[in-house]
Amino acid sequence: MGQTLVEALESFGVKSRVIGTVSGPRVTRYEIQLASGTKVGRVSALKDDLAYALATTDIRILAPIPGKQAVGVEVPNTAPNLVTLGDIQGAFPGGSSPLTVWLGKDISGNHVHADLAKMPHVLVAGTTGSGKSGCLNAMLVSILLNASPDEVKMILIDPKRVELNHYEAIPHLLTPVVTNMKSAAAALLNVVGEMERRYEKLGTARSRNIVEFNKARIAAGRAEEVLPYVLVVIDELADLMMVAPAENEDCIIRLAQKSRAVGIHLVLATQRPSVDVITGMIKANVPSRIAFAVSSMTDSRVILDTPGAESLLGQGDMLYRPIGTSRIQRIQGAFVGEDEVGLVVEQCRRQAEPEFEEGFLDMPALVAGQGRGADADDDSDPDSDPLLEDALKVICNHETASVSLLQRRLRVGYTRAGRLIDMLERRGAISGYEGSKPRQVLISEADIPRLMAGGGAAAAAPAGGGDEPPFDTVDA
Repeated sequence: MGQTLVEALESFGVKSRVIGTVSGPRVTRYEIQLASGTKVGRVSALKDDLAYALATTDIRILAPIPGKQAVGVEVPNTAPNLVTLGDIQGAFPGGSSPLTVWLGKDISGNHVHADLAKMPHVLVAGTTGSGKSGCLNAMLVSILLNASPDEVKMILIDPKRVELNHYEAIPHLLTPVVTNMKSAAAALLNVVGEMERRYEKLGTARSRNIVEFNKARIAAGRAEEVLPYVLVVIDELADLMMVAPAENEDCIIRLAQKSRAVGIHLVLATQRPSVDVITGMIKANVPSRIAFAVSSMTDSRVILDTPGAESLLGQGDMLYRPIGTSRIQRIQGAFVGEDEVGLVVEQCRRQAEPEFEEGFLDMPALVAGQGRGADADDDSDPDSDPLLEDALKVICNHETASVSLLQRRLRVGYTRAGRLIDMLERRGAISGYEGSKPRQVLISEADIPRLMAGGGAAAAAPAGGGDEPPFDTVDA
């Protein structure tokens, strides 16, 4: 094949020689050195002619290969090798976060992984059948195999209702798999609010990022305060942008700009890589890109800012451009079968039940938050929760109050437990937030009927003063 390539180039007046070959799972790259004085652009212009001479399709030309004095011609293998997640799955390098995932094998056969916490957000795009959904499955299964629900929480948005439904009811989920676009918009607003609350917690603790915050909590013997990473996966960004595009784009941009430090990360996938879906602001704030096969050079430029994806072969063949570099890797994505996904998911379900965030998909409560970073209950009845009386009994019986205590005893999520703590403080049942100090219970069980009747605020004023981030998890 190499000699045929040299002869084809020579027939068009381009003298060259093959100085190396690299064989990967799907393609073989021929590294060609051109005669002195020959412009590399001449090889790029002969792409279709070379495909004809080699009796193949979809060749890709790198003119030149980054870091080498050579032009690369990537030709599809006649017998491609399937790359499965089981082939490459293994221990990650030291220092990796719980969001580290396996992507596949590069053209040299090396295993490729990526840390979503460092990316810190990624855009995945490609046409139907290109392997985009398979890539999402490989990412999610990698996380399920390596991270516990205490380390990573997920919000999965699946407008098509069939791509991510396998992951329903896994313990890593913050909400059920979201299929309604209005609920998805509400979830994004809630994630923005959670981001702001986490920044308040980091500010109080004087930590720069979630890693420092969690290390400090563990060192202080307060592991129950550790914040999990939150991964938001949107399987079809185009559908989300059709429902309130300005508001949804605003949420995505705010998260992309600020959420990295507090451990919230985005995976945005679409099969419509057009400028009305992948807007300039989204591209500017989502630095890592994965492109699968697309139909035109224009679509490739929208995703990667460079052509090349239009020459991919489909079925997992991808171009990966990580943050901080313009160098693009060609990778054969890892395949995960539906039966394998089912086995992993079933194992996760057997280990624990999901603890969904109450009201996380509730748009009216979020709209009342005014600015999306404020407390979502500020404009609603602060004491309108059917579990308030149960919460009062719990804190009286245990003589302490914390979000983690209410989570365990009432079996509710972070958000609802945080709102209950706020209600108790407003009623004067507990002291205010005082940093690392545990809250004091200011009432006895005999006071509960009076508090439920609305007489608590006058009878017992909060001792600590100040506002508390809703997700205070100090436990005695």
